[in-house]
Order: sequence, then structure tokens, then C-alpha cells
Amino acid sequence: MKVFRCKRCGNCCRGESTVSLSPKDILAISKFLNIPEEEFLEKFTVKKYPNRIEMKTKNGFCVFFDEKKKECKIHPVKPEMCKKWPLIPAIFEDVDTFKVISQVCEGLKDFTWKELKKSRDFYLRDLK
Repeated sequence: MKVFRCKRCGNCCRGESTVSLSPKDILAISKFLNIPEEEFLEKFTVKKYPNRIEMKTKNGFCVFFDEKKKECKIHPVKPEMCKKWPLIPAIFEDVDTFKVISQVCEGLKDFTWKELKKSRDFYLRDLK
């Protein structure tokens, strides 16, 4: 079976918007940074909608992306969606979703949709 390998391109951390943070994400990250949740929220997040909190961006990347090292500064506690990306359930169910994500993810450029789909159960086992 062909295995997905992150190429550390940083494209998943790029954009004007980031993933929505859950209360669990907020708690884990603030504990990791050893600061109160309120301080984490004030310094590192932005409220996009009444119920959506995202990381701030810096230079077009998530504030926790280290551009020089090409890695997440909070990797052990990064948000759940970041842990799953790009192997989210929708990528295995819809070829168009695969095409869109694989255009920006260097690690997916080594795969066809059929190849990736064959390994669906392997990648989604932890999401159940």
C-alpha cells in the first residue's frame, strides 16, 4: 500500500483563514503554551463569526507555522483538523475534493484518487 508522506511544504498552514478551534483545542494549546485560555485567545486567535474562533495569521500563514523550519510550533497539540489534514473523510468520497486539495498539497501529488481511496480505511481508522 502506498503511504501518504507530508512534504512539509506548509501549504496547509497558508491562507487568510485557518481551521476553526474547538474548546478542546483551545484548552490543549493554552496548556501547552503554559498560559491561561483567555491570554491564548487574546494573543493568538481571531473571532470570525459568533461561533468560530481561528488562529491569527502572520505573513499569510497560521501564527504557529515556523516558515524557516517548515513546521508547526505547537505540533504535539495542534488542532484536530490540522492533525487530519489533508486526509479528511471528504477526500476519499469525492474526486473533485481530492483534485482541489491535491493541487496545493505536495504530498498528495504522488497519488491518484484511486490509489488514495484504496487506503481509506487505514487513514480513517483513528477518526471512528
